[in-house]
Amino acid sequence: MKNEGLDLGTGPILTLLLKMSWPSITAMFAMALYNLIDTFWLTRFSSQAIAALTICFPIQMVFGAIGVGTGVGAGSFAARMFGAGDYLRAKQTAGQIIILSAFLGILIIAVTLIYHDIILKIFGATGDVLPLARQYLVTVVFGSPFLLFMMMANNLLRAEGKPNTSMYVILVMSVLGMVLDPIFIFGWGPIPRMGIRGAALSAIISYFSAGSLSYYYLNLKSSKYDLHWRYLLPNFSIISSIYQTGFPSVIMNLVFGLVLIVYNYVLGFFGSLAIATLGLCFRINGLVVMVLFGMGHGVMPMVGFNEGAGLHKRLMETVNVAVKISFTFSVAAFLLFELFAPSILEFFTNDAELLEIAVPALRIFVSMLLFIGPTLMWINMFIGLGKGFTSMVLLMMRDAILLIPMLILLPSIFGLNGVWMAQPISNIVSFFIILFWTRREFRMMETKVQAP
Repeated sequence: MKNEGLDLGTGPILTLLLKMSWPSITAMFAMALYNLIDTFWLTRFSSQAIAALTICFPIQMVFGAIGVGTGVGAGSFAARMFGAGDYLRAKQTAGQIIILSAFLGILIIAVTLIYHDIILKIFGATGDVLPLARQYLVTVVFGSPFLLFMMMANNLLRAEGKPNTSMYVILVMSVLGMVLDPIFIFGWGPIPRMGIRGAALSAIISYFSAGSLSYYYLNLKSSKYDLHWRYLLPNFSIISSIYQTGFPSVIMNLVFGLVLIVYNYVLGFFGSLAIATLGLCFRINGLVVMVLFGMGHGVMPMVGFNEGAGLHKRLMETVNVAVKISFTFSVAAFLLFELFAPSILEFFTNDAELLEIAVPALRIFVSMLLFIGPTLMWINMFIGLGKGFTSMVLLMMRDAILLIPMLILLPSIFGLNGVWMAQPISNIVSFFIILFWTRREFRMMETKVQAP
């Protein structure tokens, strides 16, 4: 399948942004849809299974943080090398992610198998939820090396200007998972009923398929990368450069894992139905947020390329176009969820007690969408510029400094509704802080544009 690279330094910005973003948007939406369908089938199994999946979600976020952060660093570095014309170091980057994904994946498996119960209890698993969470975690962890490699390789494919290819990989993973989920959860023909362990097994098969396909695309003759053995030797200079940008992204995603620990801890006082509600809210809201992440993934390599080429005016125009599109989409999604919250939730469950909690929770929770679109575009701008520390500080301010205290304080004032209010309030405050830093960055770019 032919997939020509895009020239990120010329042509209409809106057209390029759409070409770079829509494949990632499609892929991220497919991932969110896969998570929703996973939830749909497990609600048919038991509400405890949804609570167990919600407990495991932040653990997977912690593991995924390593892959996402490394991938972001590798993609940003490769995009800047392509923009600067240094194709050798860009090629070497592909070899480093193979080494890193194998090493980190095996490490994650070992730690999880040894300390699984301790990890699950830290993340809030108790009572009848713990055995189900254990079944899922000790199974799905074996897919870690393949998932990590897919996450890292996906960023390299986008940095190469081949967003369609990254989309194909994630679509294969998501569609395969959607097909296998009901088969392995409920059984079919010779395949026995496996419940939540079946959901984990379908995930492993999906991760392996996506990882294998990613390797295939990176190794094609038409690829700008090269997986020759000489590039598979550790290059600590490149690894260091990857983590100069990527490590802050690792920290940011780890902080989100910490936030989910606090969520699960606080909701533990309100019962397993409240924890299950959080899982529903995150996955439904995730349909929109993942689309915005996809757009941000399109912005990042465009920013990195234009920064490397010294095209600062074009860089600022790119970010502004992305902000306008993301804000319009976010507002439309917010209105949709507010109007149809009961119908949306009834698609997943007919449990009256769960719906009584979930409908008002979703309506409050999705108000975060009003501000998150522009925020994500600005954060991806800083990552694309190679300013990973700045993006880390800004997101930690939102997800740790603002959100965690609100999760602790607001429930004591507003009860369970206070838990759902914490995220929107922290997003409103952080929006204006990140806007201030973005304008500051733009002023510095304008100085470069005006310089003779």
